[in-house]
Amino acid sequence: MPDAILMAPAEIALWAAVLVLAIAGTVHVLYRSVRRDPATSAGGLLSRPGPAAPNPRDNSPANNDQSGRSEPDALFWNVFTGLVVIVPAVLVPAVLSPVVGLLLFILGTAAALLTLTGSRRLDLRQKSKPENRPAWADAATRHDAVLRQWSRYELDPGRAIDFPGMSDVRVPQTAEFFRAMKEAQRCRLAPDTDYARAVERLEKALKAAEKASGPLSIGS
Repeated sequence: MPDAILMAPAEIALWAAVLVLAIAGTVHVLYRSVRRDPATSAGGLLSRPGPAAPNPRDNSPANNDQSGRSEPDALFWNVFTGLVVIVPAVLVPAVLSPVVGLLLFILGTAAALLTLTGSRRLDLRQKSKPENRPAWADAATRHDAVLRQWSRYELDPGRAIDFPGMSDVRVPQTAEFFRAMKEAQRCRLAPDTDYARAVERLEKALKAAEKASGPLSIGS
């Protein structure tokens, strides 16, 4: 009996570790699934018919749609696996000691809340990244195109001769272009900025600078 008493703390710690890990993993999987598809819920997984097995060589839209519909099945099995671990991790200690079972229940609840809070914070951090903003990729492509076009005036001696004002900040349109370029670069890296509008301003500034600095039409 003394051996059992000495092993009790180790057993409790083992059950607690298993419970926390299982709950954290299950809650995180559920949260990510709901964020990806708000219409998906654990209650609706059993009622949805499973899709036919897709042909891995078939890249048709129908096959891709079947692959998308298989996600709830994966979610169901992930949650089921988590519950298979969570339920015994609470019930077995509770049968041996109701006090320990209560403590593990409280610990599991706290783990679920902490995991949910952490997942939400991680989501907010990901969304705050500039590259995750709506229309950022399209604006970045246009921004890079403007920079490539402008670099031709810096690297091509012929163009530098034809458009001398493109490097002269004393030309008002060129000065405005450099201001727009600086602003577009700032909006590209900073969150909560209108990057698309800054790029649009940069594109207009480049055209105005080209018109003021040299020939009206640019040869390729």
